Amino acid sequence: MDNGDFHLVGFKEAVENLIATDVTPSTHQAIDRIFMDIGNINRESMADVPDCQIEEMAVNLWNWAITKKIGLVINEEQKAKLRHVACKLIRMCEHPDASEESIQRQILMNMKTGKGWVNVGNAVLADEFFQYAVTSLEQLYFKLTQKSPTEEHVIMQKTAVERDLLKVLSYQAEAAVVQGDFQRASAYILRCKDMLMRLPHMACYLHVVCYNFGIQTHRQNKYEESSFWLSQSYDIGRMDRNSVEPQMLAKVLWLLATVYLDWDSSEYYDKALNIINLANKEHLNQAGLLLKVKILLMGKITNEELFRALMDILHFGMSMNFCLNIAKLLMDHERESVGFYFLKIICEHFKSSEDTTKALLFHIDMLLQRKEVLFAKEKIEQVIIGHQTGKPLASELIGYFHSIIWRQAARSYEVQNFNDALNWYCYSLRFYAVDQSDLDLAKLQRNMASCYLHLRQFDKAKEAIIEAAQRDPRNIFTQFYIFKISIVEGNSGRALQAIITLEYLLMAQEQHENNVSTKRSSGVMLLTLAAQFALENGQLVVAVKALENLAKLSEDPQQVLTALKCLFHLFLPRVSQMPESENKKKEMNRLLAYFSTALLKLPQLFEGEACPLISKINEAHWFRKTAWNLAVQCEKDPLSMREFFVLSYKLSQFCPSDQVILIAQKTCLLMAAAIDLEQGRKASTALEQTCLLNRARDMICKCRNVWNLLKTTGDFSGDPCGTLLLLYEFEVRAKLNDPLLDHFLAPMWELPHLESKTFEIIAALAMEMPACYPSIALRALKKALFFHKRKESIDVLRYSKCMHSLVNLLVPDGVPNTELCPMEEIWGSFEDALIFISHTEGYPEIEIVWLMIKSWNIGIFLYSRRMYVSTEKWCGLSLRLLDCLGPLKSTYETQVNILYSELVEALDRNKGSAFNEE
Repeated sequence: MDNGDFHLVGFKEAVENLIATDVTPSTHQAIDRIFMDIGNINRESMADVPDCQIEEMAVNLWNWAITKKIGLVINEEQKAKLRHVACKLIRMCEHPDASEESIQRQILMNMKTGKGWVNVGNAVLADEFFQYAVTSLEQLYFKLTQKSPTEEHVIMQKTAVERDLLKVLSYQAEAAVVQGDFQRASAYILRCKDMLMRLPHMACYLHVVCYNFGIQTHRQNKYEESSFWLSQSYDIGRMDRNSVEPQMLAKVLWLLATVYLDWDSSEYYDKALNIINLANKEHLNQAGLLLKVKILLMGKITNEELFRALMDILHFGMSMNFCLNIAKLLMDHERESVGFYFLKIICEHFKSSEDTTKALLFHIDMLLQRKEVLFAKEKIEQVIIGHQTGKPLASELIGYFHSIIWRQAARSYEVQNFNDALNWYCYSLRFYAVDQSDLDLAKLQRNMASCYLHLRQFDKAKEAIIEAAQRDPRNIFTQFYIFKISIVEGNSGRALQAIITLEYLLMAQEQHENNVSTKRSSGVMLLTLAAQFALENGQLVVAVKALENLAKLSEDPQQVLTALKCLFHLFLPRVSQMPESENKKKEMNRLLAYFSTALLKLPQLFEGEACPLISKINEAHWFRKTAWNLAVQCEKDPLSMREFFVLSYKLSQFCPSDQVILIAQKTCLLMAAAIDLEQGRKASTALEQTCLLNRARDMICKCRNVWNLLKTTGDFSGDPCGTLLLLYEFEVRAKLNDPLLDHFLAPMWELPHLESKTFEIIAALAMEMPACYPSIALRALKKALFFHKRKESIDVLRYSKCMHSLVNLLVPDGVPNTELCPMEEIWGSFEDALIFISHTEGYPEIEIVWLMIKSWNIGIFLYSRRMYVSTEKWCGLSLRLLDCLGPLKSTYETQVNILYSELVEALDRNKGSAFNEE
């Protein structure tokens, strides 16, 4: 089987499997596969397959695509691909003498396939199918012409063919528009237009097609092309007024006028004006009239001509709202004189209408926007008096009135003219004299309180805010002004309560309100202002509470970090001067909580794009250094010191890992591990000690990773970090009874850089409860003594202490530990000590005395065991040590000699019965 046959079999199976199975996640890949394969298949490669089977495959595939599209199982592009394949298959079965039904089927399939490709944006592929449809239509038309031209059904068939041809040509035009080929698109449409003489009922269809082309090209700023399509749409639409309504023709002309204005309003002004006049003749409505006014305002029309055009509008019976929109349009185009006069005419024209007040309010609004304040105030008085004397404003106009007044008050407030702002708010307050139930009255009182505060009229401010609190106590702005007044009065308790209430309201709104983000944002802004105001007035306790709530409630990480930095600046000087006490511990815990918040917010800051990376890193550095400084200050509080060092380490992880940061991280982790170990030594229970040791092990592991990384950045041969980590880890493993302790120590014994002090510490740790590893301690002490003796300048005092530890280990409580070490090795250690003492000056006499007594006691112990030869040897060693004493020799000499004489006599008496020790 060659490659072609293999490919064909795979293609047939893919089509059959697709049709036979339900849609699965792999259906899209199956469609793509057969779409790609159809390009490599032709009739020759399917020579063994009969036409009927190919046709059946094509029809089944076509129908499957339609059924799955109905269920919205496949998208438009996949549907186009399936139709594409079906059409290609059908073409393989075409014959010169194909039946009319076969040709009609090919026409339909090619038209729909081409249109499908256009709809999904692939106009190039569509062209092939449209051209094939045209060829098939011509073939069908030729067949029909061979029949009797007088037969009615033949005439109908020819008409149907021409209708389909017009549609295909319009589709080709659409594809050309998509491809930006205006010349080809216009040629297709003009050909369609010529066909309308024979197909007048298709005028409405072609009219809509051209209108859509006009919209599309206008959006692309192709104004010349858009004007052509819209002109064609209008011309074609007029050919069939029975089907195309005047509103649609007017709609085309509105867009055409707009196109000319967008193209060049000065050059095509007259065209646009003529077109909109024509549109308004076709169908008059508000949109057309408004567009006409806009066009007029773009020209150099005089005010008199403009006014005459406006008066015509009134005669058309347009609504007041429309007339007011026209008036606003005039104002916006700086035709105030015409606008205000037109407003006057409007009020007169609609004086019998209930909407007259709306025109009056609009007039006031326009006057205030143009700073005609005195005239506006007259009309405001007119509105208020009317409302209070039986001509109340409609409910929807009351809000409009207040918004006009408040906007004007806000303008005065912004330029810090607070007296003028109060005057405007008083207009609003007079209006509320009729209805005191509106919550906006509370907002008005708050605004007035703000003005009074700026004017330092605190009594009036307090009176206004009390009124607001009675009507709207749960409003965050009400609580804010209560806070400000309390601060001004020096009432820190009430100010603090206002902040607490504000926090409660914000938390409650978060749980119950829908529009949480806006309210939270406003609340956070108020907390920021509250903190600033409290600091400016020296109320530090209140400021701290406001800043803490700000850090708690704000969702902006930068804002939270700024609040925390303010809190640190407030607390650090005070905490650093406090003596060690319970109060200082509470303050330290508060600072720890601030750092915990910073740790939560820094990742959010780094994820966002609000500020540059360097600013984010600087924030992390600030908190890292602050935590470090606090740790250093906690000399008498190791637990707090540990927490601050750990925090400094965690905060440093947001900084670039350069050498400085790595050194800081190493130090933080070492200190934390050291404190955990120290606390573990003091633990009151085994469980507590285990927890602390495990925590230390975690710090040691992290520190080792940092240390390994740090060593790659430079020479740290003089840094004791590696040794400390070894000692710390040994202590943890020893006290946790690690079964792999020996395995851990194995490489350590061979390390060349370790000093005698390190081995002395290992020996001490090996025997520190709950650890008990005497063999490790013995080996470590021997290593230490070995390194001591290797030094050019021996530290005799340290050597004596090390020897003391070794002897104490070998001879606990005066009894040789022969399980740990044989007597010969114990004797060897004493011999080494004696030799060292004999050849070295400065060995502490008290240590020689201690060794002398130890040696004597061993001898006495052996005497009790009837080991008389060994007894004489050990006691003799004691005498030799006595000879090494200086000033203390006279103190011990007589006593030791007497004891030795008595011992010799006893030995002589018992030698006959002595055991054979050798």
